Amino acid sequence: MAIFIVLLVLPPIIPRFYTYILTLMFVMGLLAMSLNMVLGHGMIFQFHHGVFYGVGAYTVALMLTKTSLPVWLGFAAAPIAAAVVGLLIGWFCVRLTRLYFGMLQIALGSLLYVIVFRWYDFTGGDDGIYGIPMPSILSSSKNSYYFILIIVAISLMLIYLILKSPFGTTLEAIRDNPQRCEAVGVNVRRHQLGAIVIATFFAGIAGVLFVVLEKFVHPDLLFWVLSLEIFIMCLLGGWFTFTGPLLGAAIMMALRTFVGIYTEYWTLILGVILILLIFFLPEGVMGYFLAKFQPRAKEVTERGYE
Repeated sequence: MAIFIVLLVLPPIIPRFYTYILTLMFVMGLLAMSLNMVLGHGMIFQFHHGVFYGVGAYTVALMLTKTSLPVWLGFAAAPIAAAVVGLLIGWFCVRLTRLYFGMLQIALGSLLYVIVFRWYDFTGGDDGIYGIPMPSILSSSKNSYYFILIIVAISLMLIYLILKSPFGTTLEAIRDNPQRCEAVGVNVRRHQLGAIVIATFFAGIAGVLFVVLEKFVHPDLLFWVLSLEIFIMCLLGGWFTFTGPLLGAAIMMALRTFVGIYTEYWTLILGVILILLIFFLPEGVMGYFLAKFQPRAKEVTERGYE
C-alpha cells in the first residue's frame, strides 16, 4: 500500500521521461505477472506468451481506427479476444508434454505474427498502426500514468485472489505433482487450460495499456523475441514468487533504457544476464531473498526445481 501511495505522488515531482519509464514498467510488469500465472504457479511452459499481448493491442487498435465503436468497448473487447485466442491455442497445446507444448505454441503464435506482418490492408503489415485515437481524459502522459497504474493495481489484486483461491491451490498442486493430482480425480488438462485462458486475458489487458501509453502498435508485439524477454523477466525476478516478475520487469526495463544509452548491443547484455542468472541466481532475485529469510519459501523454491 505504501508503494502504491508513493507511485501516486511521483509524476508531479519527477521528469516526464522517468514517468514514461515507470509507466512502461507497469505494463511489462503486468505482462510478466500474467505469464507467471502459468509458468511459476502452474509449470506450463508458455514460450510465446507475447502473442496474446499483441492480440490485445491489435484488437483495441483495429476497433478504434476502423470502427466507430466506443473506446471503452474496445478496451473491454481486447482482453476477451486475447483469452479466446488463448483458449484456441491452449486447447491444442495442453494435450502435449511440457517441451512439445512450448514448441507447438511457438509455431501457432508465429503463424499469427506472419498474418499480422503481411496483412497490409487490415493490420498495416510491418508498418503497424499509428495515431490511435484516445479519449481526451487519456491524452496527457500524467493521466495515462494514473490510468495504467490503477488498472495494473486492480489486475494484480485479481491475480493474487485467483492464485489464493482453490483453483490456484490446485494449479500449484498440479505443478508439483500432476500424476498424483490426476490420480485423485483432478482434471489436469482442464485446470491448465483454464489457467492459460486467465493468463492470456491479463496479457490482453497489458496490450490495451500499451496502446494507451504509446498510441500505436506494430508486429513486433507478436514476435517471439518479446516472449523470450517476458520469460527472462519471470526468471530474473523469481518465477516461484508472486511479486518476482514485477521486480524482473522493472530490472529489465531499467537495464534496457539506461544500458541502451551507452551501447546498442542490448541483446548481448540480455544474453550475459541470462547466463549469469542460470549459474548464480537460478531462483531469481526475489526468490533468493525469500529463500534466505523465509525457510518455507526456500522449500517451495527447491521443490519447484526438482
